[in-house]
Amino acid sequence: MKIAIITETFVPSTDGVVTRLKACIRYFQKQGHDVQVIAPDLGVYEFEGVEIKGVPARTLLLYRSKKFALPTKQVKGLLEAYDPDVVHVVNPALVGMSGVHYAKKLGYPLIASFHTQVPKYADYYHVPMFKGLLWWYFRKLHNKADLNLCTSETVKEELLEQNIHNVHVWKRGVDTELLRPDKYDKDMRDRLSNGNPDKTLLLFVGRLAPEKEIEKIKSVLDASDEFVLAIAGDGPHRKSLEKHFTGTNTVFTGFLHGEELAKAYASSDVFVFPSTSETLGLVITEAMASGLPLVAAKSGPTCEQIADNRTGLLYDKDKPHDFTNTVLRFADETLRKRLAKNARSDIAEMGWEAQSKQVLDYYKAIAGIEGVTLKQDNSDHSSL
Repeated sequence: MKIAIITETFVPSTDGVVTRLKACIRYFQKQGHDVQVIAPDLGVYEFEGVEIKGVPARTLLLYRSKKFALPTKQVKGLLEAYDPDVVHVVNPALVGMSGVHYAKKLGYPLIASFHTQVPKYADYYHVPMFKGLLWWYFRKLHNKADLNLCTSETVKEELLEQNIHNVHVWKRGVDTELLRPDKYDKDMRDRLSNGNPDKTLLLFVGRLAPEKEIEKIKSVLDASDEFVLAIAGDGPHRKSLEKHFTGTNTVFTGFLHGEELAKAYASSDVFVFPSTSETLGLVITEAMASGLPLVAAKSGPTCEQIADNRTGLLYDKDKPHDFTNTVLRFADETLRKRLAKNARSDIAEMGWEAQSKQVLDYYKAIAGIEGVTLKQDNSDHSSL
């Protein structure tokens, strides 16, 4: 089977979408399928034997730390030359719009997946008047697909409310071999805690952008000197955050990858996830795999992953000071250890294979391959 993946983001970029795609591609190859990726040209043209067709990319006004590929007819030529059995457009927006348009024009079976709450981000970038237009735009794109995927039941319900059709939930996955509690490393803890390894070490991992609401964490550091913070990642908001956390015991590491990231998770005490606009939050699953208890906003996607007072603590975003008070509870080492053990236990059997097989089965179904068919019941995201 020939699979064309058209994505707004891929290597060398690092985020949850890229991590998921890399896991899928490895699985597809292992199963004997051929894959080609069309992505913004960031100077990398191969991933583990898979060809990456780069499309010219540029920075955009509101997001200058990352390059994006704009809609282009080049996608049509790339699809015609490759002639895939199925096309998967990931987060269709810019170059993905061309992917949707030309996949349909050329008659290829098409899956689109929704990973980012762009309409909600309009508030953080001070353009809330565009929310309706953005939903109209994404609805037009996704409703051209034969099947749509999203990453949580909550987001599925929201997409259905926005009149986006044929939506299924893409299962979670995580690398439980790489991410384990036994990756604890004394030197890493010293680094992340800025030489204060005996204090309670909070960790945030992710893109440094306004919608992540990372500023909230400073309230904990102001309330108690028993906590220190490490922020792993990079993005357009980094300089603003460095200024915001001036005078606190906060370490900015930049991007961490592979073993270094696994050590960072396992060497910390609590994972903090203040964002209220996520469709999934892969870092939540990674933290759980590493045996970290979590603090996150009470929302649909987080409630699907975190059991309150069992694997983490959920705070009420509408209740003043609730985030601060919730994190401060983790001064209790007994609570941390109990939740950490449960977090790892809940995720220990998870890997990337189940979610990769799921999407491959969806490809086969819409392409009419191997007699796989989709049930029409839209409420059962796992059925084929």
